[in-house]
Amino acid sequence: MEMEFDTDMDIERLLVLEVARVTEQAALAASRLAGMGKKDAVDAAGTEAMRTVLSELPIHGRVVIGEGEMDEAPMLYIGERLGRGGPEVDIAVDPVEGTTITAKGLPNAITVIAISEKGGLVGAPDMYMQKLVVGPPAAGKVSLDFPVEANLRIVADSLQRKVEDLVVVILDRPRHEQLIREVREAGARVKLITDGDVVAAVSVAVRGTGVHVMMGSGGAPEGVLAAAALKCMGGEIQGRFLPSNPAELERLHAMGVDEKKIYRTNDLAPGRQIVFSATGITHGELLEGVRYFGGGARTHSIVMGYQTKVVRFIDSIHLFESGARVNIRV
Repeated sequence: MEMEFDTDMDIERLLVLEVARVTEQAALAASRLAGMGKKDAVDAAGTEAMRTVLSELPIHGRVVIGEGEMDEAPMLYIGERLGRGGPEVDIAVDPVEGTTITAKGLPNAITVIAISEKGGLVGAPDMYMQKLVVGPPAAGKVSLDFPVEANLRIVADSLQRKVEDLVVVILDRPRHEQLIREVREAGARVKLITDGDVVAAVSVAVRGTGVHVMMGSGGAPEGVLAAAALKCMGGEIQGRFLPSNPAELERLHAMGVDEKKIYRTNDLAPGRQIVFSATGITHGELLEGVRYFGGGARTHSIVMGYQTKVVRFIDSIHLFESGARVNIRV
């Protein structure tokens, strides 16, 4: 007998802790290969573990952002149906954000998922998106159409700081040389990252992480995942699709997407019911990585819901062996 779902909070209440289990298991699987230099194996381990748990959830799920099209990915491909029955939901995943940095044992690799009611997450095509991400104090005040210096002054004023106090996160890519120069000329400092702009975007909305703005271009699917989290937290992402060839432009037009339009948080994640979870694989400023001990491991996750208006940091102990014991400490 299937349950009936009537209120805006039903999906969130049903899944808010289940999504933590999804990302925890993916992080545990991927972390076993951290530092081993096997990028593809890292991705495969995280993907298989995530799919296994998703298949057990009480949902009728459809992957809208995943590992690629059906002919490109054996699991968690776009359009794949998952779950054992329940409410119709859309699923956006990145089983390992930062496969290369995980393989190298570098910081800030995570596993991430967002789930909404059907139609609540945009199935963004795999292309670049120009992005601007700010925390709650500056939400609604900045614009991708403003000069870099103007946006930085707005953020600084919103945080009651000077521009010189800001740290801007930017992907370390040759295409960002001009942007980096403009940020530095405005007086702000730059934190360059090799991968992982979902965790960077979420970090901007969390005080104490030491970053205040994210700028530059990155993957459009990652922009939707970031939008899901930022909507729950009151932050903002603005994005503009950047097709790199006629085929990508034609695909955008077929989807009814305007490449000149600025898409805001609610455009990318329009759902009324959204749950989001990310678990650290390797250590970072926002999340601890998986830490192993004899017979078990410890994981650290951030989990949130839009309607429930709760952001949780979950510190979990996983015991793998029968009779395993651990002295728990903070």
